[in-house]
Amino acid sequence: MITVVIGVIGADVHAVGNKIIEHVLREHDFNVVNIGVLSSQEDFIHAAIETNAKAILVSSLYGHGEMDCKYMRENCDEAGLTNIKLYVGGNIVVGKQNFKEVESRFKKMGFDRVYPPGSNIEDAVAHLREDLG
Repeated sequence: MITVVIGVIGADVHAVGNKIIEHVLREHDFNVVNIGVLSSQEDFIHAAIETNAKAILVSSLYGHGEMDCKYMRENCDEAGLTNIKLYVGGNIVVGKQNFKEVESRFKKMGFDRVYPPGSNIEDAVAHLREDLG
């Protein structure tokens, strides 16, 4: 069973979507470590190390995901998580911005998959299977 860490980063307290993501991932036979809301990068990284997770799925709905996720890939690499997959989704930037540009910025930050608001979690499930085998 593949272990993934999920949570809501930064000062964000949007818990409902996080619970839905957890439920769907469990239905698809993933071992889900849900660190909840108001989570720091360090919380995600420590949980991934402790559980030997293969992916970290970061949610953000309050618009400050870009700021909260800055240097996450570098911090994962420093912690020895050089092969971990990083996914991010939700309302991850302030205001209405062109999603292709947002996606490009997050990929340059080291995220493997970037999802716009309203994405279907089933897409992430398919990508997890594709990326993790």
